[in-house]
Amino acid sequence: MTIVGRMSVFPCAVDKQQPQIEYQENGLLGTHKQPPGDAMTEITRRPLQLITLLRLGRVSNLPTVCSNVLAGTVLAGGNPSDWRFVTVLVAMILFYVGGMYLNDYFDRAIDARERPGRPIPSGAMSATAVAVIGFGLLAAGVLTSATTGATASVFALLLAAAIVTYDLFHKGNPFGPTMMGGCRALVYAVAAAALGAATPAAVAVPAMAIGAYVAGLSYAARQEGLDKITNLWPLLLLAAPAVVSFSARQQGLAAIVVWLLMVVWSGAAVYLLARRPVAGAVPLAVGWLIAGISLCDAAMMASIGAVAAAVTAVACFLATLLAQKYIPGT
Repeated sequence: MTIVGRMSVFPCAVDKQQPQIEYQENGLLGTHKQPPGDAMTEITRRPLQLITLLRLGRVSNLPTVCSNVLAGTVLAGGNPSDWRFVTVLVAMILFYVGGMYLNDYFDRAIDARERPGRPIPSGAMSATAVAVIGFGLLAAGVLTSATTGATASVFALLLAAAIVTYDLFHKGNPFGPTMMGGCRALVYAVAAAALGAATPAAVAVPAMAIGAYVAGLSYAARQEGLDKITNLWPLLLLAAPAVVSFSARQQGLAAIVVWLLMVVWSGAAVYLLARRPVAGAVPLAVGWLIAGISLCDAAMMASIGAVAAAVTAVACFLATLLAQKYIPGT
């Protein structure tokens, strides 16, 4: 399929009018044509690279998805050694990466203005290919979840719908951060439904807490391009996991250390957001908060005495920080 469109670029110093770039997209590779004055210059898109696929999927954040699945399983009384745990883990990874691809697809016009280095506006990959892969991954996630039971399938369908709804309507939507939080809460629900010895309701409060935390960091992420936070009150949502997991203090020293690590890390990120002591403080804090999702998972598992699982989630936190050094998390 060939798609022909037009994209505005920033005005240059010589001509105050915005020049137009005419481009064609055909599969993964395509041609960009821009007329500088009377001459026609043709730039062929470079071959698709693995790093482009990884950037589109924000794969550096995948360890936080793994800790979400672990927390949803453990909090519901499930067994991570059950074959369904790996199945749900694969399904949630498919959902996450597919959602990230669709996020770039639906935001491609805005990215062309504000983030021209993203894969679609930079010409590294066509919008059509990104959409096909994104929707394909979501479909694969639903089908994979279906193998774990009917209830999990229902929650998986809700998650797929929530992801697409968020990607379509989050820009300029005051409820966008809440929608994002709902997506993470549904990861808990799918894991609990597939593996939990108790009903999915057993993880309702922790799921809402992780949803509130993600809503708070999603609000902060909206201000990332401005490198400032206009209102601080939505950041109160970041405290939800600390409140819900406060009973960790009754589970021994290791559980207390995990809880304190989450509190201190979140507090440091909020300090960066509120005071902005260095340039780029907001993007840095957003990356910290994303990695901190795994610490929230760890604290909530520690609150019920599942210290070994909590330590695994802390390892996911460290893995996210390491991966973010090579692949941006936002």
